Amino acid sequence: MGIATYSKFDTYKHLLFSLPSPLKDEALINKQFLLDKDENKKIELYYAPFEYMNEQAKVMIVGITPGLHQMKMSFSTVLDMKNQKVDDEEILQEVKKRSSFEGSMRKNLIAMLDELQLHSYLGLSSTSEFFNTASHIVQTSSVIPYPVFYKGKNFSGSTPNILKTDLLMKYIIECFATELKKLHNPLIIPLGVNVTKVLNFLADNHYIDPNSILYGFPHPSGGNGHRHKQFAENKEEMKQKIQSYFR
Repeated sequence: MGIATYSKFDTYKHLLFSLPSPLKDEALINKQFLLDKDENKKIELYYAPFEYMNEQAKVMIVGITPGLHQMKMSFSTVLDMKNQKVDDEEILQEVKKRSSFEGSMRKNLIAMLDELQLHSYLGLSSTSEFFNTASHIVQTSSVIPYPVFYKGKNFSGSTPNILKTDLLMKYIIECFATELKKLHNPLIIPLGVNVTKVLNFLADNHYIDPNSILYGFPHPSGGNGHRHKQFAENKEEMKQKIQSYFR
């Protein structure tokens, strides 16, 4: 358990604590939280406190990047806790529990993981416990840990090409790959083809064991109309992989 080595929370927490409530989008997407940008490729990265590390995790669930909804939830969580007598690590842990894949995406994610019976190998009644009582079993993450926006909209991982964009690759290597080194070979569940593409790149470059990757899992977004078909096509193979992984 701990805080990611690349964490910038100590730099930004006082800014976060000073934000007015209720939060408005313009309080999040502005220059005080702008981390980096590539004007040619029309992408911008903003700070959000998704920096808690669960080094003992048995399962790692990986998205592309936190979206605006998750970003706002993370900021709200910090504001909720600013007057509590807790340390930075506890704040960041609560951010992960409340904000990771929050919304309909989390509901879809849990439904698919439960259908694969993942919870049964971990002594849980449902993978919904990943986001409360069993948060110590899981590391939720993104290949780019900070929110990325393309032309002002949530970045999907497709345009621009994530592996051909130097700015994005910088954060993948300096943040996500560093995170991977701290873990003890968890089962890694990439959410969708673009995350899988990044993990394959990292596997090819010896950052990760390809045998730890659960291939075939669709992105759980409600906007992914192909997720049911993709899940059905890969379900049995994924169940076999989970069974052999935890055997």
